[in-house]
Amino acid sequence: MTNIALFGAGGKMGLRLSANLAKTGFQVRHVEPSENGRSRLKDALGFDCIDQDQALDGADVVILAVPDTVIGKVASTVVPAVAPGTMIVILDAAAPFAGHLPERDDITYFVTHPCHPPIFNDETTAEGRRDHFGGIAAKQGVVNALMQGPREHYELGERIARAIYAPVARTYEVTVKQMAMLEPGLSETVCASLLSVMREAMDECVRRSGVSKECARDFLLGHMNILGAVIFEEREGAFSDACNKAIEFGKPVLMRDDWKRVFEWDEIADSIRRIT
Repeated sequence: MTNIALFGAGGKMGLRLSANLAKTGFQVRHVEPSENGRSRLKDALGFDCIDQDQALDGADVVILAVPDTVIGKVASTVVPAVAPGTMIVILDAAAPFAGHLPERDDITYFVTHPCHPPIFNDETTAEGRRDHFGGIAAKQGVVNALMQGPREHYELGERIARAIYAPVARTYEVTVKQMAMLEPGLSETVCASLLSVMREAMDECVRRSGVSKECARDFLLGHMNILGAVIFEEREGAFSDACNKAIEFGKPVLMRDDWKRVFEWDEIADSIRRIT
């Protein structure tokens, strides 16, 4: 039986992981420093927490479900205390990429992050369609990186990833560096920024035209659906000449000529430094 010490078990992400791990054969020890977090965990799932030393004694795996800004601080107390061969699981590439994990050659660092359920999916239940974050009812992809450690530890890390993010449709093995380009580069710097602009555009359309918010929202989200399906090759299709012309003239107005520099490694590193 694999013993897992889950740090941050009463936090937002920790509660999700605690609930999913409870459905598996893993033996989980819950660690949560805040009184509010311990109360949330007890009220929601009925689990009690133990102190850090108890949790780490004999632990095969330690999951750090804590914010990026404190990963380094928590890891600095955890890593020296674990036995050789222990796997430390981190849920985001930011802190590992930024060098916030203590150096220790005889342990494993495994980084895993969810893709979240895709916009285009085959969910048939109402719960699945409403599970936008994942980890409840909607299938999602997961990216994994064996940052260091023996190759055979990848299988254990993947099993844990599939458990904490279940249901999982597929997993992808990447490097920590590649994961850092996916997030924050692709998902936050680009996608979240552009979606935020689209929301501002919807509000501006309402303000200038006088149409209702409901009308503008239906119009925008409906067009996002069909335009996105064509652009991301979910279905065969072609835009009208008018649409192509609007894109040709719209992109230079909306986007700087050098916008792809956000994917340069120094830009990725700067973004991660701000995050962590």
